[in-house]
Amino acid sequence: MAIKYVEKKGRVFVPTKKARELSLAGQDVYKKAAANRVKFWEELAREGIDWIEPWHTAYEQKGLKFGWFKGGKLNLCYNAVDRHLDRPDKTAIVFVPEDPQEQVLRVSYFELFKQVNKAAALLKQKGVKKGDVVAVYMPMIPEALVFMLACARIGAIHSVVFSAFSPDALRTRIKDGGAKVLITTNYYYRKGKKINLLKQANKACRFIKIKKLIVDRKKVGKTFEKMHDVIVKPESMESEDTAFLLYTSGTTGKPKGVMHAVGGYTTQAYWSCRYVFNLQENETMWCTADVGWITGHTYACYGPLLNGATTVIYEGLPNYPKPDRYLKIIEKEEVNVFYTAPTALRMFALAGTEYTRKYKMDSLKILGSVGEPIDEATWMWFYKNIGKNRCPVIDTYWQTETGSAVIMSLPGIGPFIPTYAAIPFPGMDFDVINEKGKKVPAGKEGLLIQRPPFSPSLIRGVWKNEKRYKNYFDKNGDYTAGDGAIKNAKGWFRILGRSDDIIKVAGHRMSTAEIEDAIASLRGVVEAVIVGREDKLRGMVPVAFVKAKAGLSEEDVIARVVKRIGPIAKPAEVYFVEDIPKTRSGKMMRRILKTLLAGEDVKNVSTLINPGSVKAIGEMIKDRAKRKARCGEDWEMILEREKSNGKEK
Repeated sequence: MAIKYVEKKGRVFVPTKKARELSLAGQDVYKKAAANRVKFWEELAREGIDWIEPWHTAYEQKGLKFGWFKGGKLNLCYNAVDRHLDRPDKTAIVFVPEDPQEQVLRVSYFELFKQVNKAAALLKQKGVKKGDVVAVYMPMIPEALVFMLACARIGAIHSVVFSAFSPDALRTRIKDGGAKVLITTNYYYRKGKKINLLKQANKACRFIKIKKLIVDRKKVGKTFEKMHDVIVKPESMESEDTAFLLYTSGTTGKPKGVMHAVGGYTTQAYWSCRYVFNLQENETMWCTADVGWITGHTYACYGPLLNGATTVIYEGLPNYPKPDRYLKIIEKEEVNVFYTAPTALRMFALAGTEYTRKYKMDSLKILGSVGEPIDEATWMWFYKNIGKNRCPVIDTYWQTETGSAVIMSLPGIGPFIPTYAAIPFPGMDFDVINEKGKKVPAGKEGLLIQRPPFSPSLIRGVWKNEKRYKNYFDKNGDYTAGDGAIKNAKGWFRILGRSDDIIKVAGHRMSTAEIEDAIASLRGVVEAVIVGREDKLRGMVPVAFVKAKAGLSEEDVIARVVKRIGPIAKPAEVYFVEDIPKTRSGKMMRRILKTLLAGEDVKNVSTLINPGSVKAIGEMIKDRAKRKARCGEDWEMILEREKSNGKEK
């Protein structure tokens, strides 16, 4: 009989006695951490990670610059692969191709060790040395993880770019990082279609001096079989050496290369995976995130492997070719931890509940949510239909900059509250302040901050941009997350979403400025503004308001965004306006546009230099909504036909 890990107690859910007994985090973990946070992390680092040389200083901070385990030396790849070779036949990676007819591939820790060494040798043949940047533009196939680990082995800095990003987006990241080598593949599958990734990569690399390594998708899992076995000694890395770069959207058009340190990241990735998901070495975790995002880095690659567990990676869309595909994978691979985004859950829920009843999924013990705040309806659907009323739903809050999950409920401690991320990970101090830097009363909305000593895997810098790094900290020296939050009287945090010009599309951070820059590059565009609109499936979608000369169509705008950034950033709607609401100082009023999109009236336009624009845009939005309601399900088809004629009627 399947174990029940959670039970309802009043308005919240709490761990059962069995869950508390099985918890890898002791019931006194918060008490121990609060006594001395630096000492707490020092003990975790010593217990969980293999070090080449010990550190002399656990935590050091000078101004906004800080470091953990100073003087200590280690290797991330060694900790994720080599130290598990006492169980060589243990499965490290399960690769599930999108095509159900293609064979599932299982890679043991010993086979992973051999492949990583061969990949490391290939990189060295290409002239890659410690500290060099290597761009990785790959889908979710085992070789993506192998090359990430190979970079870590030789001390190279990997910069992984989401495979659905456009050539322009890839080019920007290659140039900013100064990548020496690009690793990519010829194609992959998505919704049954073959995506030509090499064509995209070649387009991105025009007139750029960069070497390429191309993996043949047809030979997935066999890429290195013709190479002789080789051992590449893991590079001894200083704890504060850069482990990797990962580009994230900022409030300007240019993406930021977020830098993470080897020692702090390795320590926090290991312990967050162990405590947050109660992951043991004989268990299997499936994080559905792509490695192009931080979630995929930490919980599809490094976290499970650091713990000696099995990680499942899946190539395509988890509801392809039928809605129950993800459930089949969970059941067949006996997945213990299933970690996904609210957007994916809403997609699963669209297919109803009947299909979920065919699967028991007794292996599941932890359900995780990531990427955006999860609404109560989706939380309960997850709990009832996938967790079968017995698994906790752990809503995790974190960012590219934090490197690992930082606010959540631990599975053996709880509580689990729909719409609340709950409490910080042990050894971290978060709070909510107002714009003046003062702590707000319990239950009041404010800005989320982290106080020093900062968590080990927190951002160490922005690549070649010290100024943008400094912008992460307020005048009090606290790390400002950029998210709105509420902290109630019990100390539980509820995350409200971005407080700056960032929107989360399907759980992925997109900069309004980056999308606006793409649209502004079109000839004839005078100005453009992007705002987020709530969406039942994706949480938030971009909507564009464009002031332009005659001749541009909605299709033109969408095509430019897709070309410059990728399909994930394309506007759901484009409104061609005569003017964009602005203050007398020239600031574009996104708040007013959001209000209009929500169908609400704007009560005060006294601060605007062009108040008439509000009424005009409001009528456009209402008119479009009426036509959509009138057309019903045929709306999208009609709109597509009108777009093809070059205008919206």
